[in-house]
Amino acid sequence: MFRSIIKALSGILITAIVIASLYISVTVPGGISGFWTMISAVSGLNQSADTVENSAFSLPAGFHVDIVAEDLGYARFILVTKNNDLIVSIADIGQILLLEDKDGNGTTETHSTLIEGLNGPQGLAFDGDWLYFSESDKVSRVLFDHSSGRLTGEIEPLITDLPYDLIHKAKIIGISPDRKLYIGVGSPCNVCEPEDPRYAAMLRAELDGSNPHILATGLRNTVGFDWTPWSGELYATSNSRDLLGDDFPPDDLNLIVEGGFYGWPYYHGDNVPDPEFGDKRPDLAAVAIPPAHKFRPHNAPLGIHFVEDYANMPEHLQRTALVALHGSWNRSTLDGYKVVSLHWDSEENITRRDFLSGFITAGGVLGRPVAIAQDQQGHFYITDDLGGRVYRVQYRP
Repeated sequence: MFRSIIKALSGILITAIVIASLYISVTVPGGISGFWTMISAVSGLNQSADTVENSAFSLPAGFHVDIVAEDLGYARFILVTKNNDLIVSIADIGQILLLEDKDGNGTTETHSTLIEGLNGPQGLAFDGDWLYFSESDKVSRVLFDHSSGRLTGEIEPLITDLPYDLIHKAKIIGISPDRKLYIGVGSPCNVCEPEDPRYAAMLRAELDGSNPHILATGLRNTVGFDWTPWSGELYATSNSRDLLGDDFPPDDLNLIVEGGFYGWPYYHGDNVPDPEFGDKRPDLAAVAIPPAHKFRPHNAPLGIHFVEDYANMPEHLQRTALVALHGSWNRSTLDGYKVVSLHWDSEENITRRDFLSGFITAGGVLGRPVAIAQDQQGHFYITDDLGGRVYRVQYRP
């Protein structure tokens, strides 16, 4: 009798799994692989990554890639200290780690916890010896000794009431050349009209957190920004809305100006009206600022880093930014999952090229690039929140 019950239950379970698999394969773009990519994107949980050995990375001539840290978990944003150590935010476990290469062999063999017990830590920035970091609802700072790699003071909360909801909780921070604190706040939804005007906006404050105010709006989900070395202008990536098919709307690179409105939720791309919200504010069509550059829909551009002008950088990377494309979760075929380079000419026209590709493999997805940092030797460090790795890209012609 007992065995009969077990057989019956097993049969029901197997049938349910088969039906669920068939349903997912038909209804979710990308099938089973797309389903787990979607779960990873929405929940912030790691799916299983393919192994590095199954991927053949492609890079421009003279560049080489290796792994300097792995098994980190949900590795998001990254800084390089004056001592060339790495600081990485691990969002899912609420920690900020220090990664040290004490023997100089190119691998960070020592991983220590700088700060723990945080609420979704993401953004990181340095202002001298001040280490700034963001959580889902706040921005804080703490004194950091670059030589010893240790904190030398108490954590000082600066802004403690940032809005957040179930999605787009990451707060991205940066410090401008004129030493102001910038904060990217995502929308609480795919497309809606949130009551709090700080959603889907860029905020600016003094370095001590005082005078926080809205700088720009209509930015659905800005997850990276940086200033050009040649003009000091601020460019920010933004992830556009979902569920309008494979090929619309494009994701954005926006040139941020004070008081600028960038379209969401009413307009997308070159001010194309949203099918649900486009008729609600026709008065904004004339003032919505179109993107400076459009990425392919659902590529999910995150971190952006303007290449610093070190002597050993090749000439073709002058006036260039690297952008991490986290990759699509709701297209019928996977797209993105690479790092691209954006090149500005003398008239500020932008062209795009692949820089580091190969994260999509025959076995699935190797990783999802998030953020980029550069050390004093010109090496680039790229975080991967799916593989739990940090990659280093070096130029050795």
